[in-house]
Amino acid sequence: MKFRYARHTNDLKSIVDFYTKIIGLEKLGAFENHSNYNGVFIGLPNLDWHLEFTESMDKTNHKPDDDDLIVFYIDSTEELNTISKIAEGFGIVPVKSKNPYWQLNGIELKDPDGFGVVLTVKQK
Repeated sequence: MKFRYARHTNDLKSIVDFYTKIIGLEKLGAFENHSNYNGVFIGLPNLDWHLEFTESMDKTNHKPDDDDLIVFYIDSTEELNTISKIAEGFGIVPVKSKNPYWQLNGIELKDPDGFGVVLTVKQK
């Protein structure tokens, strides 16, 4: 089984920039004007998962709450600190996570659509 998380957005470029330039994922593929949708696949090569973001003439009306999260397990504290510094360079600062576990064990950033992205170090 493979996993794909798909979400529609009003600003595909900002979403791509956030997940590639800040989070550190790669653009794996893209499509244009497929049944009036443009989209991009983001993830890391040779893994069984990726994120898909699409845009079209139909505008989104997202209402994410504080528990709507994507969680990434980072390899090291150094990598987590690097991502945090990159985010700050783009004017994105961590927010307080609603779930106390994430607040104690990582950082949460909001993506351009307002969804939470938690970065936490893998437990060994």
